[in-house]
Amino acid sequence: MQQLDELSDDELIALYEVPDRSVPHLRANFVTSLDGAVEIDGLSKALTSDSDSRVFSMIRRLADVVLVGAGTIREEGYNPLKLSGAARSWRLGAGLAENPTLAIVSSRLELSPVNPVFKSAVRPILVTHAASPPDRREALAEVAEVLVVGDAEVDLQAAVDEFSARGMTQVLSEGGPHLLGSLTAADLVDELSLTLAPLLAGPGAGRITAGVPSTITRQLQLKSTLAASDDYLFFRYVREA
Repeated sequence: MQQLDELSDDELIALYEVPDRSVPHLRANFVTSLDGAVEIDGLSKALTSDSDSRVFSMIRRLADVVLVGAGTIREEGYNPLKLSGAARSWRLGAGLAENPTLAIVSSRLELSPVNPVFKSAVRPILVTHAASPPDRREALAEVAEVLVVGDAEVDLQAAVDEFSARGMTQVLSEGGPHLLGSLTAADLVDELSLTLAPLLAGPGAGRITAGVPSTITRQLQLKSTLAASDDYLFFRYVREA
């Protein structure tokens, strides 16, 4: 098992890079407690640490699109997507856009146009469907690009296809559980980057995935395992070809 503290940033990034960026790839990133909790007191931030933040930031460097559900925006106090100077320099040197694009998935569009998240470095994309409230679409179109995919529910496959058509092939999903459940149901998850926090949260919290139960399973292959000095573990699982 590799030790996170012994890796440079470039070595850490190399562990998470995909072989061919031209091939569409959707990576989901989550942190969970030892007993499977996705949150403590309603917030996933309570499960994070400095080591988790480091891995999280390196993974973000590789994304063209950061995908997140509207519920996570509302509940977690999600910050505007603006990378650090070092991250922006690295991306430019790698031939990538200076910042990834934030894409927010929402059916009801229950977001305020004055939410700080709309001050991200790149104008966000709001992914919704044709049956979402027209007045809210109009209001939010002032601060984001509104992408309508699907009639009565969001067509995530169509959204990912649209990202790829724009040259944004590398998608990083940062939650929440309902979004991961929907992505899994749509068979879109190519990779799971899972952080295991050395905590017992006790009963009550949900899992990293939510939604309509399914009996379909999807096999993933363990690509790397990292251990940090604060006892956090980092697993990278990739879908088999």
